[in-house]
Amino acid sequence: MNLAIDTTAAASADLVAIAGEHAVCDPRGVLYFPELSLLAVSDLHLEKGSSLARRGTLIPPYDTAATLGKLQLVMADYAPRIVISLGDSFHDGEGASRLHDDFRERLETLMAGRDWFWVAGNHDPDAPADLPGETVMELAVASLVFRHEPSKGQVAGEVAGHLHPCARIVQRGRSVRRRCFAGDGLRMIMPAFGAYTGSLNVLDRAYAGLFRRDSLIAYMMGKDRIFALPGAMLRPG
Repeated sequence: MNLAIDTTAAASADLVAIAGEHAVCDPRGVLYFPELSLLAVSDLHLEKGSSLARRGTLIPPYDTAATLGKLQLVMADYAPRIVISLGDSFHDGEGASRLHDDFRERLETLMAGRDWFWVAGNHDPDAPADLPGETVMELAVASLVFRHEPSKGQVAGEVAGHLHPCARIVQRGRSVRRRCFAGDGLRMIMPAFGAYTGSLNVLDRAYAGLFRRDSLIAYMMGKDRIFALPGAMLRPG
């Protein structure tokens, strides 16, 4: 569905500021910091399909292929020197060991020649089995701190995931709900990148106290661009 958004109220926002650092806010769901040659991606949830299958929920097992395919395109566009995967990279602690050889090879090819950091998530708290890269609880780079779960209260420079933010607006009687980046100029919470991931409205109480109320911007992901929506435009649900 195409976004029907009044562009007089919603600006295009490819470049965003987070605690003084500038990043490209990509509509495919990644942040790229050109001055740092750093790409951040969150909540890949690789092997979610196989994880659910082991628990008796059968869904088409195509999530890892789709997620890696999208990641390959993003990496080809930006060619980052540093990649940070912000936790829940795998849907469970054994997800990396279940990777098909072809998927493992594709992932290792993406990682080759780069500094790659796996931030520990609540789904995957340990280092992924037999994969390169460094596993960390959090990572400080320049004025930023990358971690999986956002800290309580307002924290300058924090880039986090975990909450899978989305935003909803209503215009001309039509409701539009899409994944989004959520920020206030001090911190950013990233959308889930994985193919089989859900989302949680940024007005949900789980976000209470994380942003300055008068500065909240939802960077809603359109097909080819980002729409910067002020908090006053957002609706629950």
